[in-house]
Amino acid sequence: MRHSSAMTTHPPTDIPRIRAALQVAAGNMLEMYDFMVFGYYAAAIGQAFFPSGNAYAETLKSFATFGAGFLMRPLGALILGAYVDRIGRRRGLLLTLLLMAIGTLTLTVTPRYAAIGLAAPVIVLCGRLLQGFSAGVELGSTSVYLAEIARPAHRGFLVSLQSASQQVAVIGAAAIGVALATMLPDATMRQWGWRVPLLAGCLIVPVLFVLRRHLRETAAFAAQAAPPHLPEVLATLRREWRVVSTGVMMVLMTTISFYVITAYTPTFGSGVLHLSGRDSLAVTLCVGLSNLLLLPAFGAVSDRVGRRPLLAGATIAAILTAWPAMSWLVASPSFAHLLAVEIWLSLIYSAYNGAAVVYLTEIVPPRIRTTGFSLAYSCATCIGGFTPALCTWLIHVTDSRAAPGAVLSAAALCGLAAALVARPFRKTEG
Repeated sequence: MRHSSAMTTHPPTDIPRIRAALQVAAGNMLEMYDFMVFGYYAAAIGQAFFPSGNAYAETLKSFATFGAGFLMRPLGALILGAYVDRIGRRRGLLLTLLLMAIGTLTLTVTPRYAAIGLAAPVIVLCGRLLQGFSAGVELGSTSVYLAEIARPAHRGFLVSLQSASQQVAVIGAAAIGVALATMLPDATMRQWGWRVPLLAGCLIVPVLFVLRRHLRETAAFAAQAAPPHLPEVLATLRREWRVVSTGVMMVLMTTISFYVITAYTPTFGSGVLHLSGRDSLAVTLCVGLSNLLLLPAFGAVSDRVGRRPLLAGATIAAILTAWPAMSWLVASPSFAHLLAVEIWLSLIYSAYNGAAVVYLTEIVPPRIRTTGFSLAYSCATCIGGFTPALCTWLIHVTDSRAAPGAVLSAAALCGLAAALVARPFRKTEG
């Protein structure tokens, strides 16, 4: 069978490509939906599973558990990534969806600490670790599948649909949160209302399974005469450590900025700026809508102007404006000011992410594309996943409510360095 490093297109026409992209992205949405719900209701989850009588300690423990799931991502990237590189993109997408669903159900049904004691936080942590293990390769499998079915001229746009699907999760979780905050009193939300969005996520799992079952394998994977075994994958990763390291630096910018403007916003808005919970969730909803529109647009722009100009421009904008914008916001907090700052950061994030995710699929060798992409992304999210906890801690120890701006600027420096050194993979196999 003929070998090819090109990301061969399959299905052959544009309409089936878009349909397949939506089927894949719909499953990816569940991963981010679960993460967003956990972030939005961190304070309530902290009260339920980590009660201490101290709101700061409960929130920090909850965010630490949120971040703990990311520690499993590199392990999932290596084990599941190598497995997917061997069994195929389609079957891998079904496996990761199943594992994610189990983790979500665990968090949804676990009794409170008051009912079962220490077992409650242990079970919740195990559920988060399973979600993290699955998520270690979910995004990689999705991005690689989209990259391998896309026409080269439209690859940036098609891969950006993966990130756009995550914004649907942000919007859905925020919209449910706004509705619940309107219908239920705060005490009820803290007691059991936060479980409702998680239950909704569980209910859509069967639909996502049906959608993914009808996917076809990519031609790029099918063209391989002998899929790689784990020892070959590990040897290639060692040989390509510079590519993986560059990918980690590249993803730091996108994952840290994403969690600042989405998962952390409700807690930052209500707990730090002292705005209402409904206003904070409404801003998050607007950010999700902004990202949903901007990500495919910037993905298409990257197809026209190239990946690196967008990466460099977005990181420079973040370095120059993140701290001043946050300082202005905390000096005069209001719904309008929070919305303005978050939409500006959304613009920067979308410009960067629209080029970064597809570029990462292009710099990794095709034979280990799922593993290499997933490992780079997962190692970065080990840091980025703790962004809400880091911001909470920094504000507490520095007494500076603008601390998230410094975190964004540091991440942007890493992204700029990666943009300057990254190069697409050019070698032809065979």
